[in-house]
Amino acid sequence: MALAAQDLRRLRLIANEIRKLVVEMTYVAGSGHPGGSLSIADLLALLYFRVLRVRPEDPLWPGRDRLVLSKGHAAPALYAALALRGFFPVEELFSLRRLGSRLQGHPSIVGQHRTPGVEMCTGSLGHGFAAAAGMALFGKRTGAPWRVFVILGDGEIQEGIVWEVASLARHHCLDNLIAFVDRNMMQLDGFTEDIHSLEPLAPRWEGFGWSVWEVDGHDLAALSEAVEEALEAEGTPKAIIMRTVKGKGVSFMENNPRFHGKAPKEDEYWRALGELEEEGRRILHAP
Repeated sequence: MALAAQDLRRLRLIANEIRKLVVEMTYVAGSGHPGGSLSIADLLALLYFRVLRVRPEDPLWPGRDRLVLSKGHAAPALYAALALRGFFPVEELFSLRRLGSRLQGHPSIVGQHRTPGVEMCTGSLGHGFAAAAGMALFGKRTGAPWRVFVILGDGEIQEGIVWEVASLARHHCLDNLIAFVDRNMMQLDGFTEDIHSLEPLAPRWEGFGWSVWEVDGHDLAALSEAVEEALEAEGTPKAIIMRTVKGKGVSFMENNPRFHGKAPKEDEYWRALGELEEEGRRILHAP
């Protein structure tokens, strides 16, 4: 079902708010990973405000859908989405990376650092994908109704464990598992195709027996349609390859490797915030 115009506008505004919070959080913390957080803001807005069956007031509700951020360095975007969805106060976002905070540099479910809404400790690349497949396998074998969603970075899928998990998921017909690949063409040290080529990417997933969709990861209407089709498909695990822009929404961060793991300076912070506030006004007043 196509997104209604008012729903599309709402999701765009939420994605823009996630981006603003990412910029603010990393600026206040003086560290973090803004680039890869900004590229998944649209996806997180769609999942948390339209797709996922969750209860923010009861984060460990047994019937909830599971979302695992395997590219754990993009935690600022996940935290922003969780806060906006009501898992914890928005004000808590500005404790990012502080000693004792529930919002560590990478998602955590350990002790006092457990973040409401986080399903798995991630950051060791590929391990979140393995955990997500394990959740899906448990759900499949026990007949649980919940679905498992996992977000992977494109640099991350250079890891061998990713393809071991892809093979296992197909063997067990984990059609309750959807993997989103944030294909922003960049990783820590530069561009993926210069470091370790991933193309042709869709045939690689298909070769492992997955059903695959390719979509503009910033086109919320197209992304929503792909997710709906994937949820309805049966018999195989599903991969949605999202063509995205690293640093999306902030002109000087877009396609700039420098902002993979670098917080904005004061002048950059104000410039970024101004651009995002202007985008918010544009979305709000668009016909």
